[in-house]
Amino acid sequence: MHARSTLIALALLAAGASAQANNLLDQLKEKAGEAASANTQQGGAGGSALGSLGNNLGFKMPAIGSNTIGNAAGVLQYCVKNNYLGGDAASVKDKLLAKITGQKPQETGFANGAKGLLKGGDGQTLNFKVLSSKLKTKACDYVLKNATSLI
Repeated sequence: MHARSTLIALALLAAGASAQANNLLDQLKEKAGEAASANTQQGGAGGSALGSLGNNLGFKMPAIGSNTIGNAAGVLQYCVKNNYLGGDAASVKDKLLAKITGQKPQETGFANGAKGLLKGGDGQTLNFKVLSSKLKTKACDYVLKNATSLI
């Protein structure tokens, strides 16, 4: 009887911990949404709004430069494929790919980017798969804006 009571108590404790973790995750998502809304309402767009958002959440957006062209192109492919970007994003990706053809490190960067992993030249990384849909859209805009300057 005592073992059964202990098991029931442990099950209730585990259920409570799980509910608390879900509540904490919901609060984090809510804060991220509020920060995104605040940045949008303040007139921030593209990279600057996302950069500020990243700072508000305790991270820095990865820097996109000439040494990360392949990765940026891959992320653009990820964004287009998953409908976070349209318009000229595919064209920008194609132009970037033309610049890196035959460069093995850049091609590896493209493969990682196509999986939703943005790696900046500054060592920062961002996994798109853990972002909310709204943040993915902002992150894709950030990459497009910065990648366009590399063409």
